[in-house]
Amino acid sequence: MTTSVSDVTTEAAISAIVAAHRHQRGPLLEILHAIQSELGHVPKEAVPLLARELNLSRADVHGVVTFYHDFRDAPAGRTTVRICRAEACQALGASALVGCAEERTGLPLGRTSADGSVTVEQVFCLGNCALGPSVEVNGEVLGRMSAVRLRSILDEAVTS
Repeated sequence: MTTSVSDVTTEAAISAIVAAHRHQRGPLLEILHAIQSELGHVPKEAVPLLARELNLSRADVHGVVTFYHDFRDAPAGRTTVRICRAEACQALGASALVGCAEERTGLPLGRTSADGSVTVEQVFCLGNCALGPSVEVNGEVLGRMSAVRLRSILDEAVTS
């Protein structure tokens, strides 16, 4: 098996992140967030490396990565749209937004388009309940979202 330059770079980045957080008590979550921030996702090859470095089992690390929906195993699209599916937003029309997003992108929730332009995900509270239904676009929470407005956001994402 050959090792590519990107594999070495990824491993070096992960090792540096682990070294920076090793002093913390129970640092796994902080390390995973830092890896995702640095690399845009938590690559599968990080699991055995983290297990070894933190003296955890691979199952422990894998369990944490897969339990929290914010961790990705592949990079997100250039535009990330997260639709709130919590009760308040559901009551105000979030299901219609999900239908709009799936129809416009041709993707089920949680997937990234083949060209890498957009990722559409669900989240179970953006903390913007009074202004629901809410979505988050590239980290910016937008309230009182309509299907027309969401379609415009998705159209821009797909064409950019």
